[in-house]
Amino acid sequence: YLVRVDDSLKALELNLNPKKVGWNAQEGAHMRGFWGSTVSFFLAFMGWFALSPIAVDVARSIDICENQMYPPEEYPTRKAYLKFKKVNTKEPYCRFGTVPDADNPTDCADPPEGDNTALSKYHVEVLSECICSSGTHCANIVTYSSVGSVGVTIFVRMALGTLLEYFGPVNVQVGLLCFGAGWVALSGAIWSEWSFILIRTMIGCVGATFVTNQFWCSLLFAPSVVGTANATAAGWGNLGGGVTQIFIVWCVIAPFESIGMNIDSAWRWAMMVPSVMFLICAVALKLFCWDTPTAKTYLTVKDRALWDYVEVLKDYRIVIMIFQYSACFGAELVMNAQLATHFRTYFQLQSADASMLAGCFGLMNLFARSLGGIFSDYAFAKFGFRGRIWTQFISLFLEAVLLYAFACVDNSQPWYVALIALIGFSLFVQMAEGTSYGIVPFMNPDKLAMVSALVGAGGNLGAVIALWGIYNPLGSGDELLPFKVHAGYVLFWALMNVGYYWPDKGGMFCPPLPTAAERFKDKDVNSIESSTV
Repeated sequence: YLVRVDDSLKALELNLNPKKVGWNAQEGAHMRGFWGSTVSFFLAFMGWFALSPIAVDVARSIDICENQMYPPEEYPTRKAYLKFKKVNTKEPYCRFGTVPDADNPTDCADPPEGDNTALSKYHVEVLSECICSSGTHCANIVTYSSVGSVGVTIFVRMALGTLLEYFGPVNVQVGLLCFGAGWVALSGAIWSEWSFILIRTMIGCVGATFVTNQFWCSLLFAPSVVGTANATAAGWGNLGGGVTQIFIVWCVIAPFESIGMNIDSAWRWAMMVPSVMFLICAVALKLFCWDTPTAKTYLTVKDRALWDYVEVLKDYRIVIMIFQYSACFGAELVMNAQLATHFRTYFQLQSADASMLAGCFGLMNLFARSLGGIFSDYAFAKFGFRGRIWTQFISLFLEAVLLYAFACVDNSQPWYVALIALIGFSLFVQMAEGTSYGIVPFMNPDKLAMVSALVGAGGNLGAVIALWGIYNPLGSGDELLPFKVHAGYVLFWALMNVGYYWPDKGGMFCPPLPTAAERFKDKDVNSIESSTV
């Protein structure tokens, strides 16, 4: 092998030197697996969120914008119009104010007595091309499609806990990419509300590639570096969610528009690009990667049943981890789905500018999730397992604080103030994801695939909880209130860290029992490795 390995042939280092992929699949099995899991997950995230930065353009193409369904000339008193104000010029739709008040308007105020301008009280020309603000039918359809996209992945991720042990990571990843390629290509033909929701929901299945990503790395890397390997592979994979915000708009749609395509045709053809990339990656995985350092196809004698999931969920610590992951990865999914639209409708930025700002959130994955894994591994080496628990708490707590800070930036302030808060928030979101999977491999080593699948599904569950239970019902009144409530959700689960305790590992405030700790030292490596080889 081209990297240092332990007695179980797992890598003792994460060596990113390109030469470590080797000239054949066996000698480079570890780093080929790392790059295969990372690149496939990266591309899956790109395709998964490719529609997010252009959701408003899709809405306009299928005629669901508020000003398409309810032309302001015929329906001048729609609430979305009455509350509209152009951010850059501060020009309101209601020239002379609203009645009875600005928070709950029913109409625009009449011109003041003595006004001789002959201007209409409705300033129709100031409205954006597509009104898709919170509370409109358009915003609801976008939210439903987002919920479907992240919700379906819950079930696919749970299923992968069993499928991975029967078919191995390469076959599962190839299957997901091929399935997703068809639906991403079909998204270019979206023609109605229901097709938008259905197609985006089916594309969401590729989000389950995360489970393969984490399971595959656990097969290849020793416990001493598995936190860093898992965090780096997942972080660089998650990076696709940020890159696609910029890539789709600037690198695909913009060139199509420059050759004369209108925006409706440009975004439709743009969807073919990630679809083709999916297929190319699937072929490369099948041809050049092995499941384990010793075998092209992962073999297991384990007979898993549905009841095994119930047994895993009987451990309250795993349940806490599921919801903690819902508070970090779930938050990332919500931001990937919502930010471009938030910047475009609330701050009224152009599509390209909104996508660039939204992309900054995901681009933090370039290093932040890896930083969380490194932080967790360092604390483990320095303070034992309690170090991993404390890094988890610190990351989640600061995530909550900075999400609340982002929620306090309204559109009367420059967009860069929101961006500064967003970058800080993103840093700790990704770090919390890395610290989470620094703990996961140790929670139930014998059922690692199932635990990874359940925790991964928890991330999507968190996105559904947030989108359906927070952003959809609360966003119609105050567009920033959902972000504040979401920060409270994250803070609650950060405080649940006090619930982590193992006799052999300890807890936040309690050291491990001496005899149990010795047993943990002797068998922690073997127990994890025997469960994944």
